[in-house]
Amino acid sequence: MLSSLIKESLDQSVHSVCTKLGVVYSSGPIPIQQPTSLEHGDYSTSIAMQLAKTLRKAPMVIAELIAAELEQQGSGSGLFSKVEVAAPGFINLSIHWSEWAKRSFDLPVSIGEKVVVEHTSINPNKAAHIGHLRNSCIGDTLVRILKRTGKQVEVHNYVDDLGNQLADTVVGLQNIPLEGDYVRFGDYCWDVYSQVNKAYALEPEMIAKRSDTLHALEEGRGNTAWLGNLVAERIVREHVEEMKGFGIDYDLLVWESSIVREGFWAAAFDRLSQTPTFVQETEGKLAGCWVLKQNNGETPAGGAESDEYHQDKVLVRSNGILTYTAKDIAYHLWKFGLLEKDFSYSQFSAGLWTTGMTGPTLPYGKADAVINVIDKRQEYPQQMVKQALQVLGYNEQADKLHHVSYGVVSLSPASAAELGIDVSGGKGSYAMSGRQGIGVKVADLITLMESTIEESRSDKSGLSSRIIAHAAIRYYLLRFNLGTEIVFDFKQATEISGNTGVYLMYTFARAGSVLSKAEAAGMLPEPGVPFPSTPEAAEAALLRHLSAWMDTLQEAGQGLAPNLICTYAHTLATLFNNFYSLCPILKGEADSMRFRVWLTGKFQTTLGDALNVLGLPAPSRM
Repeated sequence: MLSSLIKESLDQSVHSVCTKLGVVYSSGPIPIQQPTSLEHGDYSTSIAMQLAKTLRKAPMVIAELIAAELEQQGSGSGLFSKVEVAAPGFINLSIHWSEWAKRSFDLPVSIGEKVVVEHTSINPNKAAHIGHLRNSCIGDTLVRILKRTGKQVEVHNYVDDLGNQLADTVVGLQNIPLEGDYVRFGDYCWDVYSQVNKAYALEPEMIAKRSDTLHALEEGRGNTAWLGNLVAERIVREHVEEMKGFGIDYDLLVWESSIVREGFWAAAFDRLSQTPTFVQETEGKLAGCWVLKQNNGETPAGGAESDEYHQDKVLVRSNGILTYTAKDIAYHLWKFGLLEKDFSYSQFSAGLWTTGMTGPTLPYGKADAVINVIDKRQEYPQQMVKQALQVLGYNEQADKLHHVSYGVVSLSPASAAELGIDVSGGKGSYAMSGRQGIGVKVADLITLMESTIEESRSDKSGLSSRIIAHAAIRYYLLRFNLGTEIVFDFKQATEISGNTGVYLMYTFARAGSVLSKAEAAGMLPEPGVPFPSTPEAAEAALLRHLSAWMDTLQEAGQGLAPNLICTYAHTLATLFNNFYSLCPILKGEADSMRFRVWLTGKFQTTLGDALNVLGLPAPSRM
């Protein structure tokens, strides 16, 4: 990568300067950045200011010494066309772009680490909404980034088929009469789930039916269990099919019921019960519960006091029902290959396997690292899984368990009002609630987006409006910082200009059109083209940003931050469109045209790589 080569050259120069001054140089991270203004070079470093105290010299003096060493070493083996020093001690580096173009800047070779990524994991009790979709888009993009950076990746979708939500839907199907015209079973269950929660409020005695249903689902026998199985499988099939439209696939569906019925929790319980931190309470409000005692004695964030979030985490309730976290602990022991047990597997659909009671044994699990994409409200349960690994002595695995936390999706006042929510309180956003039937279903959003795009298109010969709709929604959910709460607004989400997926795809197609015309004129992009001695500002800005692609890709992979790819791609597209408008590509001197065609080809290849990582199409025409 370019930044690595720059740091290597700087490191050698700094080491040489320190040696000459009789100071032992302790190699550390050398900061480099791309200055805002091209006048300050393509890359810049403040290393001289950091060394001032150690070397007991003024930063400007140190910067001059390092710059002289760079010049003596051949300016980074010919990579630097200019090395300048600027107050108060910056070293500004200009890249010799024709030399850069001859080199291959690849990512570091991967050591073959296997990473299990769990994402989506929607409760199988109703249709998916946009909050679920944000999880899926983040997870799938992380999978794409990790694969692009050389990791072996296995993708899991965890199905909570023993939880309260499915139990509520089953209770509703058995007790709540509901009629209407529904195309999908998940949409029908959306209303069933809402109605049964309203019934609980009016008839508190009905809540006992939930507990009975949970027991029946966990035991796995009888009519109720079979009904739960049928409901969950039907809805999961709808979820999986819906995600395919966004380019999202999975390797394995892991059913919570498999973890319980095939003895995974029993094995985890045996191990935990041999530790002093996993105990059964004998008095107080947690009497009869099995809890994992906290190491630090701190109350969880938010001060939650339910039995799900006590200071001492409940894993088994006094009535014998397992909490979600208990099953999750067993699941993670298996993910890391720490249980002497395995599932049987069967095909759920083409290319997708599922855990089950019968079938072949397959090489799933046994991960070196695990990444869970779960919203920030689940931070505490994720900490408990990590603590369980530590309690059992698996500290290395605990360190390799990563929770990718993200902000939830809420509704803007305008969108909330459109869904019939009372917005008289004047809040800035309104939470979605499955229990109240309030939310934006993924299917409805796609239909709305497709209609908006179809109405705005004059030329409909390229991608279908539905494909564009999927891409636009996906990018909208990816471009925000992970910690940001997305305040969803119908109008904003359906925009097709600005920082949008549509803008990126349109720019990619524009570059393709230029290259097609160049090919017809006999000017294919080719290596070794003559570079201008002083590129135009628009050319230099585009070159500089192109050079940062591999660094951005590595940073996004290490930081598990898909939004960095969005930011990079949007800036790249903007710089190309500026270059396109200011620098005639197919007009002018022959050498200039050859260079600009090459630059256009380099841009399209790089943007195409970014679009693929983001899960967006790279169209020849829109």
